[in-house]
Amino acid sequence: MKKLVTDFPIQLQEALIIGKNHRFIAQHADFSNVVVTGLGGSGIGGSIVQNYVFDKLKVPFVVNKDYFLPAFVNKRSLVIVCSYSGNTEETVMALHEARKRKATIICVTSGGKIAEYASAKKLDCILVPAGMPPRACLGYSLVQLLYVLAHFGLISNSFEKEIKGSIKQLKNNEEDIHKKAMTVAKKVVGKLPIVYSSSAIEGVGTRFRQQLNENSKLLSWSGAVPEMNHNEFVGWKDDASDKAVLVLRNHDDYKRVQARMDIGNKIFKKYKPTVIEIYSEGKNYWEKVFYLIHLTDWVSVYLADLRGVDATEVKVIDFLKKSLSEIE
Repeated sequence: MKKLVTDFPIQLQEALIIGKNHRFIAQHADFSNVVVTGLGGSGIGGSIVQNYVFDKLKVPFVVNKDYFLPAFVNKRSLVIVCSYSGNTEETVMALHEARKRKATIICVTSGGKIAEYASAKKLDCILVPAGMPPRACLGYSLVQLLYVLAHFGLISNSFEKEIKGSIKQLKNNEEDIHKKAMTVAKKVVGKLPIVYSSSAIEGVGTRFRQQLNENSKLLSWSGAVPEMNHNEFVGWKDDASDKAVLVLRNHDDYKRVQARMDIGNKIFKKYKPTVIEIYSEGKNYWEKVFYLIHLTDWVSVYLADLRGVDATEVKVIDFLKKSLSEIE
């Protein structure tokens, strides 16, 4: 896992080449909505892109994490099917449903049933390198989503320059990122981590929580400001010295959101948890987001070391898949 996390900037570089070189079968269309369907490490890229396009896209953008598609999906829908393995059963079922509803379909996968189906039905299929855990391939899948949206004229290709800047930034700051990640991990070990962020980067907070689950083998939860201010605050009433609050922040977060976070930290500290603020670095959205993703990925891996667990192993998910395969 350490090798995979180390290679994240290289992965982003390769992802740009893959996306730029793909020759689409489907051409421009007048879409009424966009749906990304995928789960876990394959689906989180959709959540992060959803935050990015919030103030850019003129049509609804929905991330679907289920066997079924929303009722509105039809021939005017763009459905991006994202499964790293190509065998995620929920995503395979959603793919078949999208085909029945005559949606325009673009698949992003490393192979499996989805690649086979796409080949048989002559659907667009962007292939990414295989053989890695899905959560370690976020860069590959996320970047392809951006290229799909740009191909259909839904966003500009300005993300390319920003991602190239991100690659340079991550390489130049690798040593500092390691130091910060280890400092955070040492403060969190032995505690229940709670991740908060602004709603503008909620996908990054969710990604961090998922990495704590899978890499660090820790229960965790995540929330976003301002929504959590309207409910979750009330749950903070007992001693929380066994918990660690990790607040992901940008220096340019909306001023009312920053005020809410500052006040929130005061509220948390009354109940004695460890409170850690992690600020992004960078000049634009993708530099900030990829900085936070890379840093928090390292936090999850270092926590695995400190806890004496294997960051790569996911035997409980393997057991679940095996058990499901025995059910008709």
